[in-house]
Amino acid sequence: MTTKTATQSIGVPSVKGMQSAFGDFAMGAAGGLAYSLATGIFGNGLIGALAAPVLAGSVVKGARGTALATVAGFLLLSGVLGGASSGAQARGQANTRGVM
Repeated sequence: MTTKTATQSIGVPSVKGMQSAFGDFAMGAAGGLAYSLATGIFGNGLIGALAAPVLAGSVVKGARGTALATVAGFLLLSGVLGGASSGAQARGQANTRGVM
């Protein structure tokens, strides 16, 4: 069994490594573009919130598309379920009835 040390995972940039990173960036940009277009078409409502990540994940093929759809779904539900109340509290807008 081999283990990676810090010197093995961080190294001098190579042309092959930069090409791979640029390919990842381009696929992410394509997914973001598909997501933005789908949101523009379907809106920000329930249908748009569900259709945009699914469409973006289907445009980007393979493991990247799966990861894109998974992360988008996670962020969607974590924002809907957890962000609504904590966001108001973080801005100091907690329920303070009768206090001016």
